Amino acid sequence: MPAPASPDRTTTTTTTLPADLEPRLAEHRRELTGYCYRMLGSAFDAEDAVQETMLRAWRSLDGFEGRSSLRSWLYRIATNVCLTAIETRGRRARPMDLSAAAWEPVEASLAARQPEDTWLEPMVDSRVLPAAGDPADVAVARESIRLAFVAALQHLPPRQRAVLILRDVLRWRAEEVAGLLETTTASVNSALQRARATLAARPDVDLDAATGARGTDLDAGHRELLERYVRAFESYDMDAFVALLAEDVTQNMPPFEMWLQGPRDVVRWMVGPGRACRGSVLVRLDVNGSPAFAQYKPGGAGGALEPWAIHALELRDGRIRRITSFLDTRLFAHFGLPPRQPPR
Repeated sequence: MPAPASPDRTTTTTTTLPADLEPRLAEHRRELTGYCYRMLGSAFDAEDAVQETMLRAWRSLDGFEGRSSLRSWLYRIATNVCLTAIETRGRRARPMDLSAAAWEPVEASLAARQPEDTWLEPMVDSRVLPAAGDPADVAVARESIRLAFVAALQHLPPRQRAVLILRDVLRWRAEEVAGLLETTTASVNSALQRARATLAARPDVDLDAATGARGTDLDAGHRELLERYVRAFESYDMDAFVALLAEDVTQNMPPFEMWLQGPRDVVRWMVGPGRACRGSVLVRLDVNGSPAFAQYKPGGAGGALEPWAIHALELRDGRIRRITSFLDTRLFAHFGLPPRQPPR
């Protein structure tokens, strides 16, 4: 199984704010990270945007006269940072957004790839979800960072994207959003209507769940499904593995363009190009409001297992509907995961 190319991007900036200002701003960092992630579709870009927001806030603090709340002021800065970033870098995508059909044959699936900054990236829940609070609010926040929803947001024009997130996800009033974007309430309402129509036309997006009308939770049946997934993957038992997959399951693996559909092709890939994953260990974590696993693959010095991929799973009706395997190993350190696992 070929290794991902070495990243050519810089990671999150490390400049820190003065100690006397940091406590005043730190309480907003988590929600701002969630906002910037929904806007940009990248964990690294979101962290950079929040850091830039904090630095701009510090530099212009003397000009902040309290005409709005500190929170509103920070969101105004963050929105401008994100709009500029989108203008510069473009939107993030998933492999299925770039082609109309899965790769055939499976053996040729790794023939094409795109740079890392082409792809939607995952976000670990602990960086963006509220640590406490109303369970209903936490559920809405979880739904609004689902991979399918964040991917769909990338199809909206940047200002429509900001309006929908602020109005439908964060529950800002139209006049508040108009003030932030320096436009009219009528313009905000019009942008929101167009954004909702665009998302409603996408079959893989549950707009009601993402905006609080209906939420989902991981039930006992799905927890058992995840346990079976670990056993099947770590033992490389393909009969057990295929029994967990929905008939319309898809698998994609950025930075490769390939995406597969159906249990047959997924298993063909695993015993073909993916056969070097035998003997891996999975470590549970939560990304994008969904269950996920960090995969450590054999090949390290002394038999140690090394970081390989973050597997984000989407579940439906007791089956696995989508597997997205992110091969950007920078995510392991970014998410606070161990740099390796001991030999099995």
